[in-house]
Amino acid sequence: MGVLAAERIKITSTKSPWWCTIAVVILGLGLGAIIGITSKVGLTSYNDQIAEGNKPDFEPFLPSAFDAVGSGVGGFGVMVLMILAALTVTSEYRFGVIRTTFQAIPNRASVLVAKAVLIGAFGFVLSFVLGLGAFYLAKLFAGADAGVLLSFDVDGTWRVIYGTAILAFLQIIVAVGVGALLRQSAGAIALLLLWPLVIENLFGLFGSVGRAIQPFLPWQNANHFLGSDGGIDFHWGPIGSLIYFIAFTAVVFGAAVFVVNRRDA
Repeated sequence: MGVLAAERIKITSTKSPWWCTIAVVILGLGLGAIIGITSKVGLTSYNDQIAEGNKPDFEPFLPSAFDAVGSGVGGFGVMVLMILAALTVTSEYRFGVIRTTFQAIPNRASVLVAKAVLIGAFGFVLSFVLGLGAFYLAKLFAGADAGVLLSFDVDGTWRVIYGTAILAFLQIIVAVGVGALLRQSAGAIALLLLWPLVIENLFGLFGSVGRAIQPFLPWQNANHFLGSDGGIDFHWGPIGSLIYFIAFTAVVFGAAVFVVNRRDA
C-alpha cells in the first residue's frame, strides 16, 4: 500500500494528468457528438435528394457504437492515456528520480505494478464513463433515423462500451512496459502511436504474407474484440482476441519487469 500511495502522490502532484484528462474528455465526447451530427446531416441530404427525384451518389452513414465510442474514447482518448502512462516512467528516468525511487523501494517490480494499476484503474473508469457519454451524445445528435444502430438492442453494443474500458486498462499497462523498456519519452511515444496507427496497417500492403500475419497483430485483435474485424480472417472469435491481447500485454510488461530488475537505473 505504501508503494501505491507514493506513486499516487507523484502522479497527482503534477499538472500533466489533469491536462491529459481534459484532453481525453474533449476528444471522447467531442468526436462522439461530431459523428452524431455528421450522420444526421448526411442522412438528411440523402433523403432530400430522393425527395427531389434524384439518385444519391452516396450511401448514408449510420454510425454504430464502435463508430461513436471507438474513434474518440477508444482511439485518440486511450492514446493520450497511453502517453501519460509512458511518461510516468520515462520522466523519472530523464530527471534521475527513478534512482531515488528504487533506493526507497528495492522491489522494482512493485513500482511498475503500482504505476500500471493506478493509471490503469483511472483509465478504466474514465473510459467507461466517457464511452457511455459518447454513445448517448452520438445517439442524441444523430436522431432516431440516423441513430438506428445506436441502441443496446443491437448485438455488440455493450461489448464496445465495456470492452473499450478493458482495453484502455490493458493498453496503459503496455505503455508503462514500453516506457520502462525504452526509458526515453520520444521513443516510447513514437512507438505507442506508430504501432497501432501505422505499422499494423502496413501489413495489408504485403499481399498474402501480410494477410497471414494480420490476425496475430495485437491492436488488430483489440479492434476485433470491439466488433471491427477490418476484413481480416481471424482464427478465433472476439473473446479469443481479448485473450490474445491480454497475453501480449503480459509479455510486454513481463519483459519490462525483467529488464528493469537486471539493468542499472
